[in-house]
Amino acid sequence: MPVSSQHKVYLPAVARDNQYVLAEFVLSDELVARFPAASDAPYQALYQDLAQKLFELTDQFGLRNVHFIANGKTPVVRFHQEAYVLQTAEQILFFYNPSYHEAHHSFFDATVRARKISLLFLATEQPLRSNAASFHQQVTALLTEFKNRLALADLQIKVRDHQHLTYDLFAKAKGNKESYGFKLRSIDARYKARNCELPKHSALTYVIVNLPLSRRLKEQVAIDLQSNAPYLPLYQHVYDQFVSACQQEKLKHLAVLANGLLPLVRNSQFDKSSHGKELQMLGFNHSIESGQLISDLQGEKLVEMMQLVIFATPADQTDMGYGRFMNEVESALRRFAKSVNLQPERDDLTVRFHQHISYHN
Repeated sequence: MPVSSQHKVYLPAVARDNQYVLAEFVLSDELVARFPAASDAPYQALYQDLAQKLFELTDQFGLRNVHFIANGKTPVVRFHQEAYVLQTAEQILFFYNPSYHEAHHSFFDATVRARKISLLFLATEQPLRSNAASFHQQVTALLTEFKNRLALADLQIKVRDHQHLTYDLFAKAKGNKESYGFKLRSIDARYKARNCELPKHSALTYVIVNLPLSRRLKEQVAIDLQSNAPYLPLYQHVYDQFVSACQQEKLKHLAVLANGLLPLVRNSQFDKSSHGKELQMLGFNHSIESGQLISDLQGEKLVEMMQLVIFATPADQTDMGYGRFMNEVESALRRFAKSVNLQPERDDLTVRFHQHISYHN
């Protein structure tokens, strides 16, 4: 294989693209004190004023899908042909198609003081990857003006830029033959090429794979419903095959989850692993050369889907990007799929390639 081909991964043309920027700041006493509290809805005026300031700026900076969040819930963004916003106890799920969905919404409880304010900006300019730097600059320009209007001397806004590509590993077997080659350069390198200089920041690159637990997969192991953890043999079987397949590709930072929670990947130097009722924070440290194996296999309950996580280290990035890394990931996943008898024409193995940067503005 030519050297240039080794650094490109060919993804299905039907792969779905998403980008969003999440900006967050702590709600200070100084800001709260500016707004007299009504007895029945003490924070109504505060939240409405902040949301109004935000939405007044969106037209000026050309941003068409923006949301104000002050209820402590974690935004989760996914591609969908129809626009939906669904709320659970811990999440706000935004489903949208960047090609044509636009929206401005506020989410808050006027009776509760939020710990932090979240401003969510969803990218809408296609193609998203080519326009990612421009979108980021639009958001940061808006945030600068937003800070000026708040006039808080010590205000720090944490900016997180999330980008992901989502596709079915078996898309070709289902008739989607067309593919595009990606080098998958780092966000920093792509932005520099478009004259967008980032401040000092942290970066994460990783893959999350969704594995539905089909009947055929369940039948591969004996499940004793009389035991305390009847599904543990099934989860352990998936774990063993996945880890073995990844280790053959020298992929060492891995997680296998069978707990029904949504994984959020973070750098363990800043965020420790933890979980709530719906979300699980996974902390990886790429400086551990021997690798990390994280597992949470709750064998007492049957989950609909397992999550498999592969975390990229600096050694996985070449001067050309993460194309080689993703070729290794795909090789490992195809070996894993064969070992657990997945059928490409019938089964889905959803792969989501994440790139993420964060810094304080």
